[in-house]
Amino acid sequence: MMMFLLLRSNAECFRIHDVQIDKIRGGVLVGTGMGGLQVFSDGVQALIEKGHRKITPFFIPYAITNMASALLAIDLGLMGPNYSISTACATSNYCFYAAANHIRRGEADLMIAERCRRETTTRKLLRGPGTERDGFVMGEGAGVLVMESLDHAMKRGAPIIAEYLGGAVNCDAYHMTDPRADGLGVSSCIQKALEDSGVSPEEVNYINAHATSTIVGDLAELNAIKKVFKNTSGIKINATKSMIGHCLGAAGGLEAIATVKAITTGWLHPTINQFNKEPSVDFDTVANEKQQHDINVGKILYTTISNSFGFGGHNSVVAFSVFKP
Repeated sequence: MMMFLLLRSNAECFRIHDVQIDKIRGGVLVGTGMGGLQVFSDGVQALIEKGHRKITPFFIPYAITNMASALLAIDLGLMGPNYSISTACATSNYCFYAAANHIRRGEADLMIAERCRRETTTRKLLRGPGTERDGFVMGEGAGVLVMESLDHAMKRGAPIIAEYLGGAVNCDAYHMTDPRADGLGVSSCIQKALEDSGVSPEEVNYINAHATSTIVGDLAELNAIKKVFKNTSGIKINATKSMIGHCLGAAGGLEAIATVKAITTGWLHPTINQFNKEPSVDFDTVANEKQQHDINVGKILYTTISNSFGFGGHNSVVAFSVFKP
């Protein structure tokens, strides 16, 4: 199996004009839950409330879902695979999974994969998996990963920070918003991601949970995790949304970055606002205080996974680990 690398997600990655890259073999996947709502709203308001007979010519280009991916490709001159994925809150991981598969199939050497979301957070952020949940609060942001084959990364001297091992996507085929009661969709997605990554459940010691602070969603995810990981005593699980809110389709991008930072720093951010866990939550959720946690322990190279699930029953899981030359 070829290796896929996650590279630095900062401005240095985007100096593509200064680097010898075959732009025909570079692609962009920018996902989104919806198109440009502001320009759509303004256009409809102009037609209905203000009595305008025409709307701005930017109405369609800025409202359609694919334009973010297209504009980034235009700016960088990348002519490889380019489209947008929209699978609600699972969008980012779908983008990472699809981007890696384009590289696996030899269709691209380098892919920029991301998801962005803009929304204002106005009240207390969500709690962790405990008895005092009161739902999630919207967040805003974007998470961008530059993914490329090992051979391509090493030839251009790229600063490799982690390895993408594999992933999986599937559907609950059950309900518009609720996960399957038996957890089959989530547990099978996690299992398929591990199989795609070539690792066993025993090799995972950190999970960045989807954890939206909803009773149905949190407990279904935790029960699914227990189905796959028979012994969770050595696994730590945290919830990035507890600190930054729920960025919908962008959540997985930000959580993937948090997962990679855990690999590179040896620290896990806390799951804040968590004080009273249910008895069924019987593993370490990094409650309220950050913790040190090594992914690379002696000769054992552990794996991390990041979960993202979306309305419509969309499930997505990706796995990362330390890069070893």
